[in-house]
Amino acid sequence: MQVPQDGEDIASQPWYHGPLSRQKAEALLQQDGDFLVRASGSRGGHPVISCRWRGSALHFEVLRVALRPRPGRPTTLFQLEDERFPSLPALVRSYVTGQRPLSQATGAVASRLVARQRPIRRSLSEDTLLDSPAQIEPLRARKWSDSQPAGLEHVGRSREGLSGPGASAVPLSALPRTGSDPVLLTTPAPLGSIADSLRASDGQLHAKAPNKPPRTPSLMLPDASGRPPTYCELVPRVPSAQRTPAGHSCPEPEAPWWEAEEEEEEDEENRCFSRPQAEVSFCPPDNPFCMLGPQNRPLEPEVLRTLRGLFLEHHPGSTALHLLLVDCQATGLLGVTKAQRDAMGVASGLELLTLPHGRRLRLELLERHEALALAGALAVLGCAGPLEERAAALRGLVELALALRPGAAGDLPGLAAVMSALLMPQVSRLERTWRQLRRSHTEAALAFEQELKPLMRALDEGAGPCDPGEVALPHVAPAVRLLEGEELPGPLDESCERLLRTLHGARQMARDAPRFRKAAAGRLRGFRPDPELREALTTGFVRRLLWGSRGAGAPRAARLEKFQRVLSVLSQRLEPDG
Repeated sequence: MQVPQDGEDIASQPWYHGPLSRQKAEALLQQDGDFLVRASGSRGGHPVISCRWRGSALHFEVLRVALRPRPGRPTTLFQLEDERFPSLPALVRSYVTGQRPLSQATGAVASRLVARQRPIRRSLSEDTLLDSPAQIEPLRARKWSDSQPAGLEHVGRSREGLSGPGASAVPLSALPRTGSDPVLLTTPAPLGSIADSLRASDGQLHAKAPNKPPRTPSLMLPDASGRPPTYCELVPRVPSAQRTPAGHSCPEPEAPWWEAEEEEEEDEENRCFSRPQAEVSFCPPDNPFCMLGPQNRPLEPEVLRTLRGLFLEHHPGSTALHLLLVDCQATGLLGVTKAQRDAMGVASGLELLTLPHGRRLRLELLERHEALALAGALAVLGCAGPLEERAAALRGLVELALALRPGAAGDLPGLAAVMSALLMPQVSRLERTWRQLRRSHTEAALAFEQELKPLMRALDEGAGPCDPGEVALPHVAPAVRLLEGEELPGPLDESCERLLRTLHGARQMARDAPRFRKAAAGRLRGFRPDPELREALTTGFVRRLLWGSRGAGAPRAARLEKFQRVLSVLSQRLEPDG
């Protein structure tokens, strides 16, 4: 099921029903997988995902984590258990499209939205979801819990200004408190006796200001009536949201690792050599992917359609930055931990891949290059529709290559993978498709022939641009292939000269690793990736997408040979030989 992606406005989402009681929400959920999002009156307007699963209606309160305002960063993150999202629609989109359980304990999966039938009226619930600062002051003006004795007689009662048809009374426990609110006595006492014992000057009941509530609300609140709890218990797995002492705010999430990396450079000059202990891998393990199930078949049509829409949503420049981020992590340029540095004996993967104990990294980089190239070719050969559709896919790859070239994103491994896809024999033989590209997208065709092809040829020969100023991640494929015993392509009489250039380039690459790291971190400063697009560009995801969960574990040579045959069949079907 596709979740609409028409902006991040809550009210425009068909699955959002606004203020809705639990009983009415459960009446709308008919089958397993049905879900909706509502503003819960008993939770102070917080968003709640209601879902029917295995015959029961379950309710999951969405956590809201407030951040310190900074330019280019959201002020509120939304979370269920595993991951935080910049908006509620992004959270719903991830869980529904990826068919991920809303909680590990229940295993409930939201798959079919229950669309609302009536327009949403402006309410306290919607203001809470949108985190509107304009609505905070009226709440304070209504004196739900002020520092004057006269306000105590209203504790626990609903105000007339908030009551109306279909609106629920909001309890005191759901309203935000600040440092100026009084600390209520722990031992219950009659409200009348409390009011009589206070004087008009008793605005502050204690000299010490009360502790502020934690940013992450409690997920399991007992029901005052003694009935079983209504809401399902969630177990957040973000470190900053766990083990928070009472009365303290949750620590603000740390800066992204690709921005914090520069702080570690100060200690590199004073580091002593340590003998390498083991080979290091920078590819994360194949954790459950949000767009792939635990067991998936190769080239599932639904996943391919989701990916196509995902890439169409992003400009080539944005996709290039996503690819640069993932390539920097896979190469070990950014995000290297102290334990990894100690284990490999050097500071970055650019140095490790030139050393004898860097064979595992070299093999991972070769597989990543080949998998991305096959995926790029599949993006063209998988277009079985009109000729213009394939030409548009070619244009998209050319524009992505232009966004990856030196002077732009500067991701040369990403550029090499895209160009390998465009130059693959199964793609280059599509004469009618390339002719349509030159006719409909002349500028992209000229850039490919006059700029990208000569640039790629120079990079493969070791004569292309490699200055860390215009390049964020150097072209590592020639050195990796050479160190793994593969023969360099090209005329035999030039092989010795190319061998020396490649070795010299590898030595320079290792020497300039700190400068490349600075260049990459500078390009990624302030960048906030799309979690789904970032995941779709990882090596593990592409491998599972192309060969399935079972075939991904087969030997690399066998997998590549099998998929090359698949691409040849697709190419022949699109344009049979005359």
